[in-house]
Amino acid sequence: MKPVERKIYLASKSPRRRELLRQIGVDFELLLRSDGPRGADVTEEVNADEQAYDYVTRVANEKAGFAFDLVRRRHLKPRPILSADTTVAIDGVILGKPAGKEEAEAMLNRLSGRTHQVLTSVAVRTYDFEGSVTQVSDVRFAKLSPAAIQAYCATTEPYDKAGGYGIQGLASIFIEHIEGSHSGIMGLPLFETADLLRQAGLKLP
Repeated sequence: MKPVERKIYLASKSPRRRELLRQIGVDFELLLRSDGPRGADVTEEVNADEQAYDYVTRVANEKAGFAFDLVRRRHLKPRPILSADTTVAIDGVILGKPAGKEEAEAMLNRLSGRTHQVLTSVAVRTYDFEGSVTQVSDVRFAKLSPAAIQAYCATTEPYDKAGGYGIQGLASIFIEHIEGSHSGIMGLPLFETADLLRQAGLKLP
């Protein structure tokens, strides 16, 4: 039987995804292990010749599958499980989270003055529903000066975000134009997410 309440399990550490779910009135319970939401079978490593769309879709679905197994093992109340993954790509190259200042600066130099893609995949699982959707947005950066890049990378903002920047933070002043989903660029495309949750049985407007 499909759940009919407005509460889900969220298999994500991202504070931005929590804020976005609250924005659309979705209550959630975090579903994380003490060592994080991923198991040994879920890796953010890119497979050989894997394209960004395939990569982000795979990772989001693997996160949802792992979280679903947690619910079953813990005998938790059946609710929709939501997971998501976001990546940035330019010239067919996937840009993950920078490991340090040098890598963050290199990423921003690559994005400077150009258009790149932000891909967010959302996966929802229940006992009788399994669905996912991947949303792609185009983002154009202004030409960034070396001083602007260095100043931004001196903050804490670039280091937990794919591509080394966050549209909802200081980097918003770098962005000339977007085509797609603003919330998707933040990490959770709300239109697509709401549609998946309705399909899984959640009551939403």
